[in-house]
Amino acid sequence: MSKDTLQIVKEKAQQWLAMDIDQDTRTEIEQMLKEEGDSLVDAFYQNLEFGTGGLRGIMGAGSNRMNIYTVGMATQGLANYLKMNFKNQEISVAIAHDCRNNGELFAQTTADIFSANGIKVYLFDALRPTPELSFAIRELGCKSGVVVTASHNPKEYNGYKVYWEDGAQIIAPHDKNIINEVAKVDDISKINFNKNEALIEIIGAELDDKYIAAVKTLSLSPEVIDRNKDMKIVFTPIHGTAVKLVPMALKAFGFENVIHIPEQDITDGNFPTVKSPNPEEPAALQMAINRAKEIDADLVMATDPDADRVGIAVKNLKGEFALLNGNQAATLLINYLLTKWKENGKLDGKQYIVKTIVTTELLPKIAAKYSVDSHDVLTGFKFIADIIGKKEGKETFIGGGEESYGYLAGEFVRDKDAVMSCALIAEAVAWANDQGKSAFEMLMDIYIEYGLFYESLISIVKKGKAGADEIKAMMENLRSNPPKELAGNKVVRIIDYQSGEDKNMLSGDVKPTGLPKSNVLQFITEDGSKISARPSGTEPKIKFYFGVTGELKSHDQFDEAVEVLKAKIEKIKAELV
Repeated sequence: MSKDTLQIVKEKAQQWLAMDIDQDTRTEIEQMLKEEGDSLVDAFYQNLEFGTGGLRGIMGAGSNRMNIYTVGMATQGLANYLKMNFKNQEISVAIAHDCRNNGELFAQTTADIFSANGIKVYLFDALRPTPELSFAIRELGCKSGVVVTASHNPKEYNGYKVYWEDGAQIIAPHDKNIINEVAKVDDISKINFNKNEALIEIIGAELDDKYIAAVKTLSLSPEVIDRNKDMKIVFTPIHGTAVKLVPMALKAFGFENVIHIPEQDITDGNFPTVKSPNPEEPAALQMAINRAKEIDADLVMATDPDADRVGIAVKNLKGEFALLNGNQAATLLINYLLTKWKENGKLDGKQYIVKTIVTTELLPKIAAKYSVDSHDVLTGFKFIADIIGKKEGKETFIGGGEESYGYLAGEFVRDKDAVMSCALIAEAVAWANDQGKSAFEMLMDIYIEYGLFYESLISIVKKGKAGADEIKAMMENLRSNPPKELAGNKVVRIIDYQSGEDKNMLSGDVKPTGLPKSNVLQFITEDGSKISARPSGTEPKIKFYFGVTGELKSHDQFDEAVEVLKAKIEKIKAELV
C-alpha cells in the first residue's frame, strides 16, 4: 500500500467522520483509522458502484461498503429519477428483502427515504422471495421496486436490486439514467432521511395469497398430480426466503408429501449449514440429498437465499441421486411445458419461449417440433423480461430460462422465479412418474429424440488491474486471431456481440446479431458445437461456455456417450483457453 493511497483513504474516512453519521459507524471508522490496515483501504478506496442492476458489496462502514448511507445515496438518486420521470403522477414503490444480515435494516432505510421524498411505499412485513417483489410491483401498480439481496454471494455481502414498473430489472435507458442520478448524491447530507410514516404501508399475507393463486394457474396436469400427490419431495430453502412460499406453492398444486430439512428451514443470513448458499454448488444440496436417500425420495430441490434460482437432484439410471445442471433442468421443464400445451390444445402459433445466448441449443430444437418460436437474448433475465414486455398482448410466453439455474413460466412475474419453478418441476417429475418413467429416463428420451447435448462452463479468475488487462487482452486476441478449427471441426460462424456481427466463415456473409452490444464472442463449428467467451460484468473473471452435441441411441449408452463429449470439450479447452 503506497503512502499516497493511505493518505487518500484516511482523508476520505475523516470526511465521513465529519458528517452526521450514527455512533456505530463512527466507532468502526475510528478503529480502522487507528489500525491503518487493508480494511481501511478496502472500505474507502472507491465508492461502491451503482451498476446497471443496483448495488452489491461487503457490509460495513465506508464508501465502498453496503451500509445505510450507501443504500441511502442509491435510494435518494432513484427517488430523484422517479420524480423526474413520472412528473405530475402518483408514484409508489414496493420493497422486499431476503434473509441476509441487515436486510430488514436496509429495506426499512430504503422505505424511509422514499417516503421522505413523498413517494408511497409498500413494504413487506418480513423477508420475501425476489419474484414475489416483481409480482407485487405489477399487482399494486407501482412505478418501481427494490429488493435487498446479494443472491447467492457469501454471507458478508448484501445488495440492492432495482425494478421498473413492468416488474423487471431495469434496462436501458433507465439503468444509465438512474446511475447518473445516484452519482449526483455524493454526500450523505443530500439524503432525506426524514421519513413520512403515513406513506409507508405494510403488506404481507394478502400478496402471498394472490401470488400463490397466480402460480397455481400455471399447473397443466392436475389429474397427474392427484395420482402422484404422495410423491416424496425433499425441499430446502438453504436458510432463505423460499421457506414459506415454495411449500405453499407445492401444496396449492396438490403435492402432499414435502419433506423438510429442519436445520435449513431456519432463516439465517450466516448460512450456518453450508459453505455457500448457492444451489449450483453440489455441497449446498448435500443435506437434502442425504435425507432423500434415507426415505427413498423422488425429487430434491434447493433454492438460493432470495428464491429466484433452484437446483434439483433426481435418481439416475443406477438409482443414485444425481444433480442436474441448469441446462438439463431447463430441458426437462421446457419439454414438459411444450408437450402439455400441445396436449391441452393451447398452441395456436402465437406462443414462444426465450433463452439466453449461453443456454443449451436443445431448447430451440424442442420448440421447433411444436412450431413454437424460440428467442435468444443476452445473459441476464432482464432481457427475457424485455421480450415478454414487447410481445405482451400479441404473443404468449410459455416459459424460458438460463443455464445458471433460473427459470420462468407465465407473464405475471418478470424475473426468474424459483417458487413457480419448484412447483412446475415437481409437476414435470410427477408427469414422468405417471408414465412409468423417472425424470432422468425422461431426460434420456429427450436426448434420444433430439440428440445428446452436453454443456460445461469454466471461470478463470484474474484479480486486480493486471487481471482486468489480461482478460481484455484475451478477448482482443480471440477477435484478432480467431480459431479456424476446434477439436478437428471447422469454425463456420463467429458471432461478435460487441460489434453486432454474425459472420458466416464459409461464405463471408455478415448479418447483424439483432441484440444490444455486449462483450461476448461465440464460435460455432460444423458439427454444431458452440463455444462462448464472456468476461463477467461484476467479478474479475472470464467465463467460457462449451456446448457440444452427439448421438444417444439408448439409455444404457448415456455414460459412454457423455464421456466422449467431455473429451471433446477438454480438447477444445486445450486449443482455445
